[in-house]
Amino acid sequence: MQAENFDIVIQGGGPVGLACAAWCLQKFPEAKIALLDRNPVDDADLATADSRGIALSHGSKLLLDTINAWPSECADIHRVHVSQAGHFGRTLMTREELKQDALGHIIRYRDIHLTLRKALRTIQVKSPNFVWRHIDAQANIEKIQSKCIVHAEGGLFKNQDWVESGRDYEQSALVGLVEVENAAPHQAWERFTSQGPLAILPSHYGSHILNLVWCGSPASSQARLELSDADFLKSLQAEFGSRIGQFLKIQDRRLYELGLNYRKEITQANEVWIGNAAQTLHPVAGQGLNLGLRDAYLLSEKLSALFSRPEDQKNPTAIKETLQDYALSRKADRAATIGLTDFMARIFTSNLLPIVIGRGLALSALQWLPPVKTALARQMMFGRR
Repeated sequence: MQAENFDIVIQGGGPVGLACAAWCLQKFPEAKIALLDRNPVDDADLATADSRGIALSHGSKLLLDTINAWPSECADIHRVHVSQAGHFGRTLMTREELKQDALGHIIRYRDIHLTLRKALRTIQVKSPNFVWRHIDAQANIEKIQSKCIVHAEGGLFKNQDWVESGRDYEQSALVGLVEVENAAPHQAWERFTSQGPLAILPSHYGSHILNLVWCGSPASSQARLELSDADFLKSLQAEFGSRIGQFLKIQDRRLYELGLNYRKEITQANEVWIGNAAQTLHPVAGQGLNLGLRDAYLLSEKLSALFSRPEDQKNPTAIKETLQDYALSRKADRAATIGLTDFMARIFTSNLLPIVIGRGLALSALQWLPPVKTALARQMMFGRR
């Protein structure tokens, strides 16, 4: 079999890999790009796939709007209430404070995945040199040669084939959909408990059916998974309180193990790692996919600029220098997002009295120091620029 040659090979057909391909082709339609996708060819096979709610920032929405890849079904967040269970300290963030249409959005993973697939199909019509190849685990890709290799196959924590730097939080996230009695529309709740964060987030099903993310030790999370619906709702009510009335129903409970895994170096020669292939985060601040999309967007800018200038490619070190420039440009945002997420995941699970008091003071300070709160919210919405 004769070798195939491309400018860019993107390994991974999840949201980050799809977005990277779409942005590259949008910026340079003539690019010779191959996308290697282990997902099924037919969208129907994914229509009943992963239904967990994913938090996307307003900054991510603005990026995805550039390729018409924003799902039609989503739930906007206008207000976020943050508190800690059993102790003082709370803060409220609103879209009005930040002068934005929304603070964030909650979308089912499968919806963002399918919408990006459709967007890429539309863009590829004008891209004669683009190849979208669906492969299986045994596929031989040695005959596919590329000037630049983009690794966008991430996976979930503990299911990844690489471990470099990070930590196991010894937590699991129990996710599901919960029906409530009296929820205000567009309201998100983040409550920090002794074992980890408990988030109740909007969903596109309406104001009374919300996304639940309840973090705890693996043992307690497994025990909650095995509770009857009635006992689970009773336990949830005791932990969260009565701010939104009674919890009425729970459905689609699942567990995910949580940890931090990140590469110190995200480029090597002509290879680059983005999204969950570069860093896997705790969901405490909902930053994982948002950081991955910013990776993909900036990388597409760097690579499309390089490959649209044939004269620059005569330099034998052009690819390496471009990727090094990309890594440098992502350094501040990665460090800030990884550091903030890791700090929150650890500091909000400590029961030491000085830390508990410090948390309360910090939350109260956010409420009474608008510039600090705005800076934190903007970091979560748009990343470090």
